[in-house]
Amino acid sequence: MTTIRVLLVDDQPLFRRGVRMLVDSQPDLTVVGEAGDGEQAAAVAAATLPDVGHMDIRMPHADGIAGTAGLLRSAAEAGRTPPRVIVLTTFDLDDAALRAIRAGASGFLLKDAEPEFLLAAIRAVHGGHAVVAPGAIADLLAHVGPAPDARRARTSTELSAARDAALPTLSKREREIFTAVAEGLSNAEIAAREFVSEATVKSHVGRILAKLGLRDRVQVVLFAHDHGLLPRR
Repeated sequence: MTTIRVLLVDDQPLFRRGVRMLVDSQPDLTVVGEAGDGEQAAAVAAATLPDVGHMDIRMPHADGIAGTAGLLRSAAEAGRTPPRVIVLTTFDLDDAALRAIRAGASGFLLKDAEPEFLLAAIRAVHGGHAVVAPGAIADLLAHVGPAPDARRARTSTELSAARDAALPTLSKREREIFTAVAEGLSNAEIAAREFVSEATVKSHVGRILAKLGLRDRVQVVLFAHDHGLLPRR
């Protein structure tokens, strides 16, 4: 059995202790480190090599947005596989959660999420999935309004250009499935709409992510949003 290594980042020691007890109660999960803010998180991650970071959004000194970006940046600079990051917020439809996702988080949870959902989220992001249904991310995007100009907002011009160039290379079927993912449909819903198997949809989604250099379905929604490709509501 593979043990998923978890880093807890929160400025409240009591909250960290509760989450640690929950995570460590699972045979396939273990907490390998704790940090009190986003800046400490990068140093602890370098020493403990977590698979998943469990990151609070609002912390003094360096918040979860800076912490997420720092975790991924330090891993890239060291040539390590970056951890997947789940950010926690106390507010539903919070634009800070969106900014954390743009910084590289794999999704967000509310701090009052059920313990079983929190555990499932850790396993999900470790497996390469988003922890929030893409439809919920679309709702979040609609709530916070239009993204800033994508060309000016992106931090990597070369990566952005490569993704833009790759978009026309999607086949007709891949473009249809790309749109369905951006709409928030599940693999089962896409399979029913396209009259194909779920395995076929999963294969197409994998190719779409690879061609566009995207990490998961949440990033597909963000990419579609930034390029004006989300269906109008």
